[in-house]
Amino acid sequence: MDRRVDRRAKKTKEGFGLRTVLLVALLSVVVGAGLSISFDLETEAVAGEFWKESANGKAMATVPDKSNFVHLARTLSPTVVNISTTQKISEKQTLPFPEFKNPFFDDFFGDDFKKFFDNGQERERKRHSLGSGFIINPEGYIITNYHVTDNASEIIVTLSESKKEYEAKVIGKDQKLDIALIKIETKEKLAVATLGDSEALQVGEWVVAIGNPFGLGGTVTAGIVSQKGRVIGAGPYDNFIQTDASINPGNSGGPLFNMKGEVVGVNTAIIAGGQGIGFTIPVNTVKDILVQLKERGHVTRGWIGVSIQSLTPELAKSFGLKAPDGALISSVNVGDPAEKAGIKAGDIVVSFNGKKIDEYNDLPRVVASTVPGKRVAVKVVRDGKSKSLFITVGTKNEGTDVAAAGPDTEKNGPGAKLGITVQPLDTETARRLGVRDTTTGVYISYVRAGSIAASAGLKRGDVIREINRKTITDKKSYDSEISKAKKELLFLIKRGRSTVYVVLNFNGK
Repeated sequence: MDRRVDRRAKKTKEGFGLRTVLLVALLSVVVGAGLSISFDLETEAVAGEFWKESANGKAMATVPDKSNFVHLARTLSPTVVNISTTQKISEKQTLPFPEFKNPFFDDFFGDDFKKFFDNGQERERKRHSLGSGFIINPEGYIITNYHVTDNASEIIVTLSESKKEYEAKVIGKDQKLDIALIKIETKEKLAVATLGDSEALQVGEWVVAIGNPFGLGGTVTAGIVSQKGRVIGAGPYDNFIQTDASINPGNSGGPLFNMKGEVVGVNTAIIAGGQGIGFTIPVNTVKDILVQLKERGHVTRGWIGVSIQSLTPELAKSFGLKAPDGALISSVNVGDPAEKAGIKAGDIVVSFNGKKIDEYNDLPRVVASTVPGKRVAVKVVRDGKSKSLFITVGTKNEGTDVAAAGPDTEKNGPGAKLGITVQPLDTETARRLGVRDTTTGVYISYVRAGSIAASAGLKRGDVIREINRKTITDKKSYDSEISKAKKELLFLIKRGRSTVYVVLNFNGK
């Protein structure tokens, strides 16, 4: 369950790069603990009826008096909850005495002994993990990380003050942001956290983390905001707050507070082996999806149908810009919202829906947070001149995408051991993948991490044209060629405008 940040990963302008792997602050052990947040501030104001939001005020940037930490710890800790989960893991039963595997033993007992212990059936074992969360609503709604509750057969929440345990159910989840909304049923009066404004957070500002590191519930640590807007390769909407407040395995899903006692982030990851480098999801990003998680259980994001890239100083100069600010459009999908609005490849988006686009990774976040169907203003730079356009944002249902490309889609198919799932190539999909010829091929909709296919470099969206020099026309011909393979497979792959051969070592079993 651990996701690790590779400190050796090459840094880019945006951060650690897409090859970065995260160590999520989740602890897998046998016991459970929890964390919670709550406080009673006079500046509290109710944000709608779902969560509490504080009125604006100045946070503390100077070194606080120790009494401030004592007050915050005492006031906020009661709202922190410990989360323990149980995952059921299937594994195949094996021979209990492998040392007795010899020709004489096999000749005497035949296959009966082996079949008795290894009959193709799977047995189930349980794995226990620990995480953190915080209460945002007196009815028992709690925010935590997606990875804390992912595939959990049981979720137990332990309240900080009463130490009572409650079984929780998942109300909504968003893998892209690593956020889950869970709920407990209780008549107990719950302390509720106030959500602050992460945009107002400043580098150098003091912050406090409360969580359940290594099962040590109610642990309070303090530090400063080291940087904002970190891109670490965790997903398409990276925008992490970096802090040196100690975050360890078990802190996942716990809150990061400012010195006013407001939640400004959800702790989620640390640098593997690093000291004083932790990452937090900005609370404003979380607030954007909370209502959808509560009402729908998943997130539907805005979408416009473009490909973008980073604007380097060299590119900025060639496009007539004084500074490399904005998102460079590298391609526009035919028939999608961006094309209909008149956006073209080579445009630099500098503003979307009234929000400034400084870095190219700002655009996906801003578009995703825009309500689908809404008509918004877009400002681009084209041929060195500013141009204003209007675009009607489309829909991209993340929940549907995940379900359609799930890892179990082809669990028992011919290509299961390769670690990929393929789908028929229809006209619409071919258009989105930039493929003109739809008469041949299937496309890869899922690649399992660590699989044969992943090791060979196959990617989601690749179109398989040939296998072992045989043309692949549909799913049936793909299954047929995979089934006939003995030692290795030679794939001819269409990837965008490129066509490449890829070899997969395969034992055919």
